Amino acid sequence: MAVRLLTHTRWLRAPVPFTLRSLCRTPLGSPLALQSQLSLRLLSTEQSPKSSSLPPAELLQTTTTTTPRQTWVDLLPQKARPYMYLTRIDKPIGTLLLFYPCAWSITMASYALQLPYTAPLMYISIFGIGALVMRGAGCTINDMWDKNLDKSVARTKERPLARGDITHKQALAFLAGQLTVGLGVLLQLNWYSILLGASSLSLVTIYPLMKRYTHWPQAVLGLAFNWGALLGWSAVAGAVDWSVCLPLYAGGVCWTLVYDSIYAHQDKKDDVQVGIRSTALLFGEKTRPILTGLSASSLSLITYAGYLNAHGEPFYMGVGLATLQLARVLYRTDFDSRPSCWKGFVGCGWAGFWIWMGALGDYAFLLSSSPA
Repeated sequence: MAVRLLTHTRWLRAPVPFTLRSLCRTPLGSPLALQSQLSLRLLSTEQSPKSSSLPPAELLQTTTTTTPRQTWVDLLPQKARPYMYLTRIDKPIGTLLLFYPCAWSITMASYALQLPYTAPLMYISIFGIGALVMRGAGCTINDMWDKNLDKSVARTKERPLARGDITHKQALAFLAGQLTVGLGVLLQLNWYSILLGASSLSLVTIYPLMKRYTHWPQAVLGLAFNWGALLGWSAVAGAVDWSVCLPLYAGGVCWTLVYDSIYAHQDKKDDVQVGIRSTALLFGEKTRPILTGLSASSLSLITYAGYLNAHGEPFYMGVGLATLQLARVLYRTDFDSRPSCWKGFVGCGWAGFWIWMGALGDYAFLLSSSPA
């Protein structure tokens, strides 16, 4: 027993090659061999990377290849990933929230003018590309303004600029490319729409500043994100029908206040520490009733826009489904839980989808019932 214990203690302190040599010289099936095999297993699992026989490069390769991929962006070349994450392209909900007011307006204008389906299809495609590009540009502008603030917020500290994956100059050059593509998309429209679309860029630029000076940055975001409710109509018709588009635009702004206030609740604890303001902090414990009132205002204004545009039952069915969706979100969201707030934020997007489906269904019914 003394010899066995001594041997056991000795090879535990010895390097791995000595252990393997000793084990090879030990007869298989002997008590010492069995004990050595068990100790070797313990040693191999408890050894630190510094004492491993693998070279550092192989250790690094083993670690990185076993790490699970988080999003499809991680499949792209390494140099491209920070730019893609800068645009939030892995989170399409932001693009959809920008796109839906455009889609409402395009479809409603096509319904009012009784245009063939090829017209809205073309403009839906143009505005879909524009929403993707300009949402990405807005995120780049936001992160350039908020680089230092993002470092202090748990949810945003891993963003490319905050983490140092790309420099400010690189982001600026990337932004120039995004805006160039956005301008190319805008130039596909008539001159009235080009001037109207260009005028919204000031709202996109100043939005990140608003959170430093007012509790209503979500309202400024609403003014920017729902510009498509005006621009979509002008693209189709050549001018804005203000009697329809103004209540549609105002309803979209109220809708943005709902979903972006829910979104802002994710960061409210960090925002207090770094001095960021939001409607989430302003509304506080009264968030649910206030957002309920804003939801009612949003849906009422959109319904009124549909009434002024002489829409039929399919449109109101879509608004009804949007009403049920927002009611479901506001009932289920826990404003003190980040996962719940994110789920509620995404859920609000479905309300915009159902409004569009109502308008689209009404337009399709109009085309099917009109004489050939």
